[in-house]
Amino acid sequence: MPDHHPWTFCARFRRGAFGWRSQPAVMRVQEAVSEIKQAARQDFVLGAEGAVLLLERLSPALENVDSSSGAIGTAVNTAIEALVPIIAGAAAAEPLRESWLERLWQAVEEDEMSYLDLLPDYWGELCATPEGASRWADRFIDTVRLAWRPNAESYGYFKGTAACLSALFAAGRHEELLRLLELAPYKTWTYRQWGVKALNAQGKRAAALRYAEESRGLNDSPTPIAEACEEILLASGLAEEAYKRYATAANQKSTYLATFRAIAKKYPHRPPGAILSDLVASTPGDEGKWFAAAKAAGLYQEAIDLARRSPCDPRTLSRAARGMADREPAFALEAGMAALHWLAAGYGYDITSEDVRAAYHHTMAAAERMGRKADTAERIRKLLAEESTGNRFMAQVLAPALE
Repeated sequence: MPDHHPWTFCARFRRGAFGWRSQPAVMRVQEAVSEIKQAARQDFVLGAEGAVLLLERLSPALENVDSSSGAIGTAVNTAIEALVPIIAGAAAAEPLRESWLERLWQAVEEDEMSYLDLLPDYWGELCATPEGASRWADRFIDTVRLAWRPNAESYGYFKGTAACLSALFAAGRHEELLRLLELAPYKTWTYRQWGVKALNAQGKRAAALRYAEESRGLNDSPTPIAEACEEILLASGLAEEAYKRYATAANQKSTYLATFRAIAKKYPHRPPGAILSDLVASTPGDEGKWFAAAKAAGLYQEAIDLARRSPCDPRTLSRAARGMADREPAFALEAGMAALHWLAAGYGYDITSEDVRAAYHHTMAAAERMGRKADTAERIRKLLAEESTGNRFMAQVLAPALE
């Protein structure tokens, strides 16, 4: 290792360096990770040293940042996920790696803001070898047993619990890991996921599936459990069972379209229309929110039917009308009419007169391509003739065009 490398991030990550605003801190974290990645391309050991240095400095530097939005926590977790492979993959001599691990563990213990809570989950990976992982598991295991001792009046919290489980798994001590989990005072997926991994590594897939199903604690999200179960069944060649039991729960994304695409990618043998139908059935009352997914799959009539069944974002419908006017004018026309319908019904966030005019013009552009301008204009007049607050606003905006 060089005696000193001029890391740019070091001057920025000092104790209390950031104020309460999260965005500047998020940007600096991202810049630091980019700097470390660039260094690692030239020298993996140097990159690993930079990663350890940043992780040591994160929590003290961010102690004053407002974390209520979740932005800084997400940025730190993303950074940890990016930095762990750099540290784990560095071809470092054993004394150097042990010094990294000691520094990282001290950072975890001194982390009062819980920014490094994700790091112990990767401890076995950070150890790099089964022998190193076994040594760290031995270091933690007695304390875990003490915290989980039976018949205790109260159970203690130990930061090294996840690190111990991770290290036991990386060391290949699967049976010992499962016996340790039996001492846990309550079921939580945070810990029991390691039992699933241990059983799976032993080739006991049916037992791993049962273990995962039995791991549903009171406050556990069903998504990661479903993901693990789905992965087990797919690895066993049971794609149809995996789809029926877990596909919807395991692939919940930030948008309806992303959820559809994730499932369609995992199950290419299944027709997109069938996947869409199952997803729509899983969210009764939200049929319109699957409009973009149907459109992306080329299911244009299904998309229009969905947009008519329940509220759909008028701007989404308007953009569809604009983008598909040349290729699918019939679809574009009906998407535009659906946009006007939901605008008239009062749906849409912070709607302006420009949104109304855009929906109208995109609809009429599609109608012109189909030679249906007159009857489309009449449909719009009938829509606006209905008495509602949204209609009065739209009638006022569109009066010059409809004349």
